[in-house]
Amino acid sequence: MTARRLEGKRCLITGGTRGLGLAMAKAFTRHGARVAITYRRDRADADAAVAALTALGGEPLVYQGSVADAAHATATVAAVNAAWGGIDVLVNNAGVTQVLPMALIEEADWDLVMDTNAKGAFLFARAVLRGMIRARAGHILNIGTAGSERVLEAPIHYAAAKAALRGLTDALAREVGRYNIQVNLLAPGLLDVGMGQMLPKHRIGEYVEQASLGRLGKAEELAEIAAFLVSDENRFMAAAKIVADGGL
Repeated sequence: MTARRLEGKRCLITGGTRGLGLAMAKAFTRHGARVAITYRRDRADADAAVAALTALGGEPLVYQGSVADAAHATATVAAVNAAWGGIDVLVNNAGVTQVLPMALIEEADWDLVMDTNAKGAFLFARAVLRGMIRARAGHILNIGTAGSERVLEAPIHYAAAKAALRGLTDALAREVGRYNIQVNLLAPGLLDVGMGQMLPKHRIGEYVEQASLGRLGKAEELAEIAAFLVSDENRFMAAAKIVADGGL
């Protein structure tokens, strides 16, 4: 592992107060980045995340709101730009899911999952792009799921939203690559956080049996992959989908 591979980078991570988002915020801080995080509603999680990042030597910025709210996206990006003079890295991590079969998914459930996982990424990417284009540099990393890349049993609204995020990654990477902006997607399998804590034990057991490595992933492992993907060491990946699922 290259020490402090993100030295001086100005990074914004949506949904950065718990789970994989918090693991990435910690890893980026350890690698020398300045980190701003967003959260939707749990102030206790936000306070704990700020304390954890401060203990690592960071001076995190934190903003509350829904990623599906255009005003929140615009205001957050403007605030980070005002504080730091720009944003080098955006990680669209904020997401939500529900472990429900098709027959029990209400229209409101569909809208919540699609808006958070797909629309939120669009809004924040749109908000940061003007500054990145002006700087002729930037990384946008979208956090997808192996469920949209492999034949896995996943809630259909979650899989559909993440598949949309994959399409957004492809199209945006081609649109902004001319400005030296790299857009990529990291697709984790089941981790020891998030959905890996929500599924029934027998479903988790099935996953572990099928995975070549015979275990769930660790959030810290995926965070280090993310740190490489948004670093200057990664200069030639664009529209890439990095699947880290333990070898399904």
